[in-house]
Amino acid sequence: MPPASAPTVPSRQRTGTAPTKQPPAAERVYTHVKDAVLQRRYEGGMLLTEGELAEAVGVSRTPVREALLRLEVEGLIKLYPKKGALVLPVSAQEIADVVETRLLVEKHAAAKAVPASKALLAELAEHLETMQEQAAAGDLAAVSVADRCFHAALVRSAGNQILDRLYEQLRDRQLRMGVAVMHAHPDRIAKNITEHAEILDALRAGDAEAATGALHRHVSWVRNLAQGDDR
Repeated sequence: MPPASAPTVPSRQRTGTAPTKQPPAAERVYTHVKDAVLQRRYEGGMLLTEGELAEAVGVSRTPVREALLRLEVEGLIKLYPKKGALVLPVSAQEIADVVETRLLVEKHAAAKAVPASKALLAELAEHLETMQEQAAAGDLAAVSVADRCFHAALVRSAGNQILDRLYEQLRDRQLRMGVAVMHAHPDRIAKNITEHAEILDALRAGDAEAATGALHRHVSWVRNLAQGDDR
């Protein structure tokens, strides 16, 4: 009697890997539009239609509507029935509000961080190095992300979870503003990196007053630019 043949094993079982499961359609649309808005591929004032977005992501219009409603709640777009979704530009008032909130949270965190731990100093130095590398590569979106990570690490070091969550709510606004300002004022990128280094040096020296002062000057310049004062 011939030996029984071995059962056929599906390739994914032989390799031990499972097929990658795609996120739901509405989540894919949400991510696509949000990333494009934050990185300025969809700029303020641009009108997006459901049909165009459905074709771009490869989905039907129903998940597009669901994603756009979510983005409207987050303040990134404004929906107009039968017309589409308008990407909202960053206003001077929004910049002023974000800067005011950031100063309240970040200056408190900087003062509380002194004396700074070795772990915090190492993390801040790593983010600063990433900013320098991405700036050299000309990737403004990545520079903005590294910039935001530098400040978020400082806020987390305060150990206040309520302030940390409040600051996290500003994340998307910060990233969008950062990319917009860097495109409008590319000369500020080098200044940004220098100011981050000043904050880090003050923390290394254990000088809380110098750290909060450097941070205040660094964060305030965004508001100054929005008001037409390039300092």
